[in-house]
Amino acid sequence: MADPFEALNPPATVAVIGAGPAGLMAAEVLARAGTAVRVYDHLASPARKLLMAGRGGLNLTHGEPLEALLARYGGARARLEPAIRAWPPEALRAWADGLGAETFVGSSGRVFPRALKASPLLRAWLARLAGLGVVLHPRQRWLGFAADGALRFTDTTARPAAAILALGGASWPRLGSDGTWPALLPGCAVAPLRPANMGFTVAWSPQVAALAGQPLKRIAARFGATTLRGEAMLTATGIEGGVVYALSAALREALATNGPQTLWLDLRPDLEEAALALKLGAPAASISTRLRKAGLAPAAMALVQEALHAGAARGNLAALVKAVPLRLLAPQPLARAISSAGGLAWEEVGADFMLRRHPGVFACGEMLDWEAPTGGYLLQGCFATGVAAARGALGWLARGGE
Repeated sequence: MADPFEALNPPATVAVIGAGPAGLMAAEVLARAGTAVRVYDHLASPARKLLMAGRGGLNLTHGEPLEALLARYGGARARLEPAIRAWPPEALRAWADGLGAETFVGSSGRVFPRALKASPLLRAWLARLAGLGVVLHPRQRWLGFAADGALRFTDTTARPAAAILALGGASWPRLGSDGTWPALLPGCAVAPLRPANMGFTVAWSPQVAALAGQPLKRIAARFGATTLRGEAMLTATGIEGGVVYALSAALREALATNGPQTLWLDLRPDLEEAALALKLGAPAASISTRLRKAGLAPAAMALVQEALHAGAARGNLAALVKAVPLRLLAPQPLARAISSAGGLAWEEVGADFMLRRHPGVFACGEMLDWEAPTGGYLLQGCFATGVAAARGALGWLARGGE
């Protein structure tokens, strides 16, 4: 595997716009190659979304075989594959280890730093970047191109030899990625930004809505021909969580095309229906008593009761526990999604990640038109495209800006 930090040619100044994982990784590649790098971000501090993502354990990448990992990127695989093969999970782990954030593979195959948090890794990373001469310009929102091609910012303009856009998607806008950048690239095709890895709204009764925050552990969810195991959580307006996020892209598209959809939950996937019926016991007991005997938690019991009140057949309680229907009305808003789908269309970007309409300007990260499930795939894609865009810029500079 080629070293992405290999110096490719002469000193030049490159602007990186966006101080998230993709932008900072691009900055490191550029700086290690001897380039003067200036990073601009409209927030007061960098990588705010990375810090938030790391509060529950920073999932950097995934330890599954590369072919399986690449399949997680769906329709964007062909465009992302060269970048990920050039900067695969083992390269990302070696990079994190080099920052003192030694990684491990969890039981689910997800890769985390041993500290689990993002803040130690980010502190070490920013110190490394400062040592490489990278200059961070906070509170500088990019305002587009001037008539002469210069980059316009809140308080300044810049005329770098090349620029890398790492402007993010549109989820969690208060953390930086507010999705306003398409207006700054007139003429460029942009697929609409939509929620990804999000929850869905359900018309709960007051009794279920009152259980917001209650988990649904060790369940299975089925939509269409796909059944996945995992966990979920009730919210006041619906349902979210890992197993829901994993099905969210298919659910989102079906909702957009055909309206409300049914998600089926198996609340005891570890038991066959006949064994579950034995645990539930005789129908003479109350429904609540029978559900407790079967080991259902309060949130799971509430979903069964909700289905019964909505008219589900009472004759076969075991069958209902194995297939509770949830009528999903709509995705949760983009601002509450973990990530976003859509972005700068791939036909606007060359193999080296340079914008076809803007020579010398490259793009990377979540602003490109791709999505992936949670599990480390999002950060893997951001880091890998950051490396690829920086190498593309270095190659372009080495060719004299042709």
